[in-house]
Amino acid sequence: QVQLVESGGGLAQPGGSLRLSCAASGFTLDHYTIGWFRQAPGKEREGVSCFSHSDGSVWYADSIKGRFTFSRDNVKNTVYLRMNSLKPEETAVYYCAADRWGSCAPNGMEYWGKGTLVTVSS
Repeated sequence: QVQLVESGGGLAQPGGSLRLSCAASGFTLDHYTIGWFRQAPGKEREGVSCFSHSDGSVWYADSIKGRFTFSRDNVKNTVYLRMNSLKPEETAVYYCAADRWGSCAPNGMEYWGKGTLVTVSS
């Protein structure tokens, strides 16, 4: 049974850092497209960072380039998102999602976690 469980969300100050984790079960994550998405209050869900299995590339949204880092631990079957220099407007529910051959578009991802809330505030 495919399952994705996010963790690591919480409260961070502006300029602070958090590391999100996504633990995968029921599949081997390095054989899948897998990435991070977020949905802020009143806004549409958007991609943050994603590894595309189809072309082997890691994609980052322009708004977070240089601040966020996608990584994985294949032994733990877990992917991570290190978020540095957080901004208040990045308060959102952050989701982990996967697809066998997806290209990282949010509407193309088949499996989704329930999300973890990140709040950036003083």
